Amino acid sequence: MRNAEQILEFDKVKEIWKELALTEYAKQEIERTVPIKSEPELLARQRETSEAKMLIEKNGMPPLDSLQGLKEWVMIAKKGGCLSAEQLEGVGMALTAVSRLKQYLNQGKVYDISLAYYEENLEPLTDIKDKIHTQLRGGRVDDNASRMLKTYRSNMAKEEDSMRSKAEAAMRANKVYLADNFSTTKNGHLCIPVKKEHKNRIRGTVIEQSSTGSTVFMEPAAVTKHYEEIQILLIYEENEVRRILYELTACIHDEAETLEADIRMIEKLDYIFSKGKLSLELEAAEPMINTERRIVFKDGRHPLMDKSVAVPLQFTIGDGTNGVVITGPNTGGKTVAIKTVALNCMMAQCGLHVTCKQADVCMNSNYLCDIGDGQNLSENLSTFSAHISNVLDILRHINKESLVIMDELGSGTDPAEGMGIAVAILEELKKSGALFLVTTHYPEVKQYAEQEEEIVNARMTFDKESLKPLYQLVIGEAGESCAFYIAGKMGMPKSMLATAARAAYNGGMPKELEKICVESEMKKQPSGHIQKSQMKKQRQQNIRKYQIGDSVMVYPDKKIGIVCQPQNEKGVLRVQMPDKKIWINQKRVKLHVAAEELYPEDYDFSILFDTVENRKLRHQMDRGKCMNGEITLNM
Repeated sequence: MRNAEQILEFDKVKEIWKELALTEYAKQEIERTVPIKSEPELLARQRETSEAKMLIEKNGMPPLDSLQGLKEWVMIAKKGGCLSAEQLEGVGMALTAVSRLKQYLNQGKVYDISLAYYEENLEPLTDIKDKIHTQLRGGRVDDNASRMLKTYRSNMAKEEDSMRSKAEAAMRANKVYLADNFSTTKNGHLCIPVKKEHKNRIRGTVIEQSSTGSTVFMEPAAVTKHYEEIQILLIYEENEVRRILYELTACIHDEAETLEADIRMIEKLDYIFSKGKLSLELEAAEPMINTERRIVFKDGRHPLMDKSVAVPLQFTIGDGTNGVVITGPNTGGKTVAIKTVALNCMMAQCGLHVTCKQADVCMNSNYLCDIGDGQNLSENLSTFSAHISNVLDILRHINKESLVIMDELGSGTDPAEGMGIAVAILEELKKSGALFLVTTHYPEVKQYAEQEEEIVNARMTFDKESLKPLYQLVIGEAGESCAFYIAGKMGMPKSMLATAARAAYNGGMPKELEKICVESEMKKQPSGHIQKSQMKKQRQQNIRKYQIGDSVMVYPDKKIGIVCQPQNEKGVLRVQMPDKKIWINQKRVKLHVAAEELYPEDYDFSILFDTVENRKLRHQMDRGKCMNGEITLNM
């Protein structure tokens, strides 16, 4: 049985829904969402959605956070690791989000919204949050994180100033020996550029030389002692930074359980608020939920259709009517109508609001659908075979709490037999006690629905003047396909419509149809003619008929020979080679020199190809002197 979620396009609704969630947990929870079968749970989920929507409308969007990486960072802290400054800042930002969300929910309490009381389950850990924000800034430990760290960094800054001063003094004192008038840093050392031939005139250490070798970069001796002091200070600074990071990580470790509880609550709230956001996105409303097998929609629409063009759907089923048979013209909106009903019911049972002005939706044990041709080429199933296979699967799973929708009931086969099968399916659906919506074109099915108390006809309205569907469902009336009417308005001649009417109704044409018919015959439009290929004929014309005496080249050896017998009906000819005669297909030879260019007219080729003995015998035959009536030629 095909997946009802995909057939009804609930998976597409989920894609829109997931875009409104921030945390990975909420997105996964959305993907896992299925219709709820517990009435108390469903009512609670619907209440959550309504309260989330109300809070958003009154307080704006909630200050939720994606919490990306937070679970991993808490786990590192729990295992005794050390978080980096960037990771700790991420924890601090998450705690800020917790604090803001707690304040946001607290403000909602004035509206007596129970969802707002979730704030009591959030702990912002203000002390840790403030400590992180005080000691970390811009992905690094701030200078003011501790007195020692500030001292080390201040001393390093002084030493760096002294290094630059000493380097500038060395450059002024040794100006004539320099290759340039600026200092530079090489491998962490502050150096001055010195001409190679003068490097021994300056006290210092060669750190590097230029690519040409003409310049060396030297760290002056007066600079070296400051460099060494900075290296010591760097070690002190690194140790102090590590101590501060470990201290902050230890705070996370100590409050790991609280943080994990905050994470779970934010994820849950993200899922709840995503339902409220979806309701606002789709301009949806909270449905009433019942278990009395009743569905009522007022101004319903398909959630994936453009709101500005969707025609509101009025629909009712239940209270003694279990089935609706919808008829009407093609493209009239029958399929959209039944999918709109089923999809909104599924959304309601998942705790979501529905795209209706008002709705009363019953809970269903399962959703069973047969929409589309279902053709399966890999399993060699035709449209009708796949349709029947799906229908039988539906009948195996159906019960009195099911919601069933079937499109084009009994289609894909002989109309008479298809009609019979459609009636048989309806009978089984009626016996099951399930709610069902089906579409069909068969007039006999409409008649069947009229005779059954638990089934009602419905039609999709159609404007016969403009030939446009109105997409309005009218329950209690049977529709018509309007095929003849549409064909007549589109210009089908009266003679053709009369033939169609006789075949369909075994009688004359309806008067209403005669008014729109045109008398003219169908005008034929030129469409060109098939052009046969001339290649085969040309190839046949291009094949040369080789003559005795033609000089030919024999492939693939490319040897020259003389044709001694022309080709037969199979295209095989005989060629005199220098040492033998061979039979060969004409495709393996190519004309080298034609016989008429090599020999005079009426040339006797027996001189070339016959033995002397054969020539004598042939000469005797010509004179009628054949001995014993037999002559044998040696070819």
